Amino acid sequence: MLQIGGVVWSILVAAELVVRYFMIGIVPGNRRPTTAMAWLLAIFFLPVVGLVAYWLFANPRLSRRRLEKQKRAHDEIMRGTAHMQLPEEFHSTEEWVESAVILNRNLGAMPLEGGNTVQVLSDYRGSLEAMREEIDKAKRYVHIQFYIMGDDPDYVDPVLDSLEAAVQRGVNVRLLFDHLGTLRVKGYRNFKKRLKSSGIIWRPMLPIDLIGRRWRRPDLRNHRKILVVDGEVAFTGSQNLIEPGYKRESAHKVGREWVEMMLRVEGPLVRSLDVTFATDWWQEDDGQEVLMDITEARHPLPYDDRPGSTLAQLLPSGPGFGGENNLRLFNTLIYSASERLMITSPYFVPDDSLLYAITTAAQRGVEVHLFVCEEGDQFLVHHAQQSYYQQLLEAGVRIHRYPAPMVLHTKCFTVDNEVAVVGSSNMDMRSFSLNMEISVMLLGQEMVDAVNKVQNDYLEISSEITLAQWRRRPRMQRWIDNVARLTATLQ
Repeated sequence: MLQIGGVVWSILVAAELVVRYFMIGIVPGNRRPTTAMAWLLAIFFLPVVGLVAYWLFANPRLSRRRLEKQKRAHDEIMRGTAHMQLPEEFHSTEEWVESAVILNRNLGAMPLEGGNTVQVLSDYRGSLEAMREEIDKAKRYVHIQFYIMGDDPDYVDPVLDSLEAAVQRGVNVRLLFDHLGTLRVKGYRNFKKRLKSSGIIWRPMLPIDLIGRRWRRPDLRNHRKILVVDGEVAFTGSQNLIEPGYKRESAHKVGREWVEMMLRVEGPLVRSLDVTFATDWWQEDDGQEVLMDITEARHPLPYDDRPGSTLAQLLPSGPGFGGENNLRLFNTLIYSASERLMITSPYFVPDDSLLYAITTAAQRGVEVHLFVCEEGDQFLVHHAQQSYYQQLLEAGVRIHRYPAPMVLHTKCFTVDNEVAVVGSSNMDMRSFSLNMEISVMLLGQEMVDAVNKVQNDYLEISSEITLAQWRRRPRMQRWIDNVARLTATLQ
């Protein structure tokens, strides 16, 4: 018996060595070295758990069907807007601004368009009320898409009531929510029952399908936030369609609320947002329904009919594209800064390229401010984020922590007096590689000032940490931060 046991043990050890040997050559393929090393460490130290996790989560690709649809949409948008050059009101003297516009065009297909009015909204309840008011005016259709949805009598029910009333008066209402993002919200079953009886046409995005040929890693998510009314008014930004405590008892107990930034848009940019919604709707449609002819939807409004003068460009990103669109734009803009960078990101876990871009900017003499949460709502992400603080502080980056228990959920940054970026994308590897995101690039000092006005409000109530303070933090906290940093690279 002992001899048989020894043979079995030898076979297991040999099999383990063979697996490790082959995984060394498999894991690094098309991955960042840091990511590959994290996966290899997991497989070497916990072979069974590591292999199972690798099988479930290591492939960031969408299904072939989804990739083909994304490519077809991208090609249609490019063909339909091939005639569109830079708007006549584009007058930036900075070559890097035009370079960023061209980059966005090649990556996400959407052209830069002028004639928009863009309002920055930072009041949580006020933003929901503004959405509700526009829904009440809808005559033809409402397209609404959020990562997380959850009804409550005070904040969200008025919006849902307006959607249901729109359906009753003959408006077509189409609604998308991320399946896993919303599934975790308290009251999900009741929320679904309400949708089923509402007359709203709705679909979950990236639904979990554990059985069948449509398998993909389950944590690929659609993180976008979009509301379009009649193709005339739109909203986008960081806010989800849920009350500010996210229906979490733990958050309500300590008075934790999420702090957000949204944009209210009129003008040609609305059509870019509408096309993005239509593409996502098409992705979740097993049939052949198409909401709009993408070519026609992208024709620009005559200048006399445009409501404003703001230049704006939408950049969609996510695993459906060939590269990390948002990361490429962020790096390009940050390397172009010469005076000042103001960055707000609730989940700041950069890859090496973004970390080098930000620290290099500070070392070049650019004034760099980073706004983060004092206390995060996600343990591992928050500690992974903190593991970067020393390197940032040593480079000269000024880090401001928004006071606990609030969660600063805004995702935005400004570059000099030239560019502001607002959207759904965090500055972390999940947003770059795994999430479908949208970012709006706004040009001109007027929009930079509008975004910075909100960030300056954050500055007034935030506490700045110094390098000396950070070096004195407890050793156990450093250890936890570093371990969390390792897990954050498992993308």
